[in-house]
Formats: sequence, C-alpha cells, structure tokens
Amino acid sequence: MRAKEEMSFHIRTYGCQMNERDSEAARALLERNGYRLEEEDAADVVIVNTCSVRDKAEEKARGKLGLLTATKRRRSGRVVGVIGCMAQRLGEALTEELPGLDFVLGPNRLSALPSAIEAARRGVGPVVDTGETRDAAEFMEGHAETGVSVFVNILLGCNRGCAYCVVPRVRGREWSRPAASVLREVEAVAARGAREIVLLGQSVMAYGRSNAVWENESPSPGGYREPFPRLLEAVAAVPGIARVRFTSGHPSGCTEELARAMAEIPAVCPHIHLPVQSGSDRVLARMGRGYNVEQYLAAVERLRCARPELAVTTDIIVGFPGETEEDFEATRGFMDAVGFDQAFIFKYSPRPDTPAFAWPDSVSAEEKARRNAVLLADQDRRNLASRRRLIGRAVDVLVEGPSLRNVRRWAGRTPVNHIVTFDQMNGIQPGDIVRVLVRRATAQSLHGEVSTAHHFGASSSAAEKGGTTA
Repeated sequence: MRAKEEMSFHIRTYGCQMNERDSEAARALLERNGYRLEEEDAADVVIVNTCSVRDKAEEKARGKLGLLTATKRRRSGRVVGVIGCMAQRLGEALTEELPGLDFVLGPNRLSALPSAIEAARRGVGPVVDTGETRDAAEFMEGHAETGVSVFVNILLGCNRGCAYCVVPRVRGREWSRPAASVLREVEAVAARGAREIVLLGQSVMAYGRSNAVWENESPSPGGYREPFPRLLEAVAAVPGIARVRFTSGHPSGCTEELARAMAEIPAVCPHIHLPVQSGSDRVLARMGRGYNVEQYLAAVERLRCARPELAVTTDIIVGFPGETEEDFEATRGFMDAVGFDQAFIFKYSPRPDTPAFAWPDSVSAEEKARRNAVLLADQDRRNLASRRRLIGRAVDVLVEGPSLRNVRRWAGRTPVNHIVTFDQMNGIQPGDIVRVLVRRATAQSLHGEVSTAHHFGASSSAAEKGGTTA
C-alpha cells in the first residue's frame, strides 16, 4: 500500500455556495492529513460533493459517479466516494445502486473523510455515515487557500419546511455556529489576504435564533441586540475586511435593526439576495413560504428606506403544482414592481421527501419552459436598462483578478454585486478597490476603464473613500 503522503485527491462539486464551502473545508482537512490535490484523471481519491435541491443536479452526480466507479476497473486502488446532500438523502441505497462506491458521507459528517478513505484503502467498507452530529469547529474553520472573497458558513440546516424543499431533510434542523468560531475563521482568512466575507446560511438572517451564539450579552459597540446584526458589526470590524455580504435571506429577517446595521456599517454591502419564489399569494401559501406579497414588499421597503441604493436579487420557481396562468402573470407583475437587480429562475422539480412530491405536477414541461423563458427575457430587459443607466458613471470595484471570459481583461464586483471588467494597469492587484468609469453595459456585466487618480490600495475600503456604490 502506498504511503498516505503520496496519495492525491480531487473533489468535484455540484450545487450551491454552501456545497462549495464544504468542499473547500474538506480540501483543507485532507491536505492537513497529508493528501495532495490533483486533477481528476490523475487523482487516487475522487470525491463527488452532491446536491439534492433539483433532480437535474442529482442526475449529473449519478452520471459522474457511474463513470468514476467504472474507472476503478483499470485503476487498481482508486477510491471513489460521495458526500453532501444526495449522500444524506439516499445513504446506503447509493452503495447498492453504485456497487463501486467506497464511502457515503452526509454534509454533517465530512470530518470523517480521512478515516473513510483509509478504510477504503484497507478494503473495508463501503463506509456509510449520515449521522446528524455536526462536524467540529476545527473542520468548519478550515480553508485550503484564500481568495479575495471568502465564503463563511454561519448557519447550518433549516427550520422552514417549504413544501418543495429537501434541505431540512438533508441538512437537518437549524443550528448557528458560535460567534467566536466564526470570528476566528474571518480573522484567519483576513490575515491571508481576504477582503470580502460572504456569510452563508439557508436562512442566514435567522442566525442565533435557535441556539445561543455569543458568550456574553454585553451590548455591541453600535448597540445591536439581535444576533445577526451584531455579527455583521463584528465581522466588519476585523482588520483587512472591506466588504461583508450575506445569503440567502428571508423577509422575516428584514428587521428594523438589520436595516439600521446596513445603513450604519460601511463595510456591509447594499445588496441582499432575498428569494421570493412566486409573486402570487395563493402559490406562496401553498409553498409554505411564511409571507405574502405585501409582507415581502414591506421587508424590501424597510431596507431600501435605510439604504436607498440597495440592490435586491431573488430566486423564482415557475410551474409549481397548481400554478395557473393568472398566478404566473402575477409573478411577472410583481417582479417589475420590485425591480429586481437579478433573478435566478428555475423550473419546478418534484423532490422526494417533500410535501409537494405527492401533489400532481399540473404544469407541463413545455409550459414550464415557456414561463421560464418569459421571466428570463423580462429580467434581461430590467438588467440591461438598470446597467445602461450607469454608463458614464464611476463605480468602485473590488478587484478579483483576470476575467474568466477574457484573460486579457481583469474583473471585479461593485458593492451591489455587479460584475465589471476593465483593462489591467500596472500596480493593480487582486484585493485592491479601484474606481472604474463605465463605458459599456450588457444585461449581465459592466465594462470600463480604471481611473488611476482613484486607485485605492488594499488597506482602504470603498465606503471610506466615498465612492459610488453602484
């Protein structure tokens, strides 16, 4: 058997930002245990991190796992494992469906990766661990590498029980990490060059509601009493952090105190991702979302009164069981009324282990596709109009590095999360905040040129310099 120090691994990730963060923490754990990151084809251990939110995500993961287990016939000693939400949902059934699998670990048990791999190398298994005991803080704080923007999980699981959603089944009940652990993680990544923190949770503003998170109850410097605004204040105060974001939100979390925090804490970006899913009260009630259109609009208005430049992005589901043409048109009108800055639109996908799974899927696949296309076209129109209004204006951009689509140009994001590309100039580095004059706009991005007179180094924030927040 080869020494562990010679073993290589690769992680393929499907799904949301929380899965991306889980994969990053898993990578850090394996590297601490002597494993080496490698490309998939050459890796001795291949791990697939799976998503169960939509059927298509599970189909992709199953296809990949089938191909990987087949490679074991010509790659003696290769280890193939599955982690994440699909692993939690299906458990041991996955090993029956894919006999070549070596281990199946749920999202709460990723700290068991090294022992599961070692068991597979000894010929023991397959190992199946889908327990509900949470991973230790040491695992959750782990980062293999640090970029300009870093995800930090603060709230795990969900208590909402929306009719279409499998998350409570696969990620468990809501649990908030202790603030001390979150702040240790933020301080560590900031010391390694992170400039932006994105706080993650299925319903992130519910942080601290289900369990205590602060070791003492003394007032915060800003007088915040709610756990989430208090955490925003503490994260923003970490040296080196210029911007703080959070996702995903729920209208119930849009309190007056959150609005005050977003207005008073300069590093908190004027952007919120607030999934609405439908603009029809009838459909929202059937989904079990816990609010109606009027309450959602009131939540947005509360935040916009405090932060007028606030950009609101959202998620929409089309073709939910029982959604009529009238419901769909209500959603179209609602999206125009809110003026969403971006919308992620999905065709309803029935998921096992959810209440809606038993309901007739009353909207045809063709009609779902039509409604999806209509909403995408509507949103592109809104996007283009709002971004064209920025032509000729200067915006502050946190530099991320070369653009993914054109490596000859660099890219970054504004405080409201618009992607901006520009020509690289000498002296500009990832993590800098620069002023960019917008020359051109598309539905998805802005393009411009850097004004060197307003180049802010990594020790400054855009808010401190008074830059445009668009």
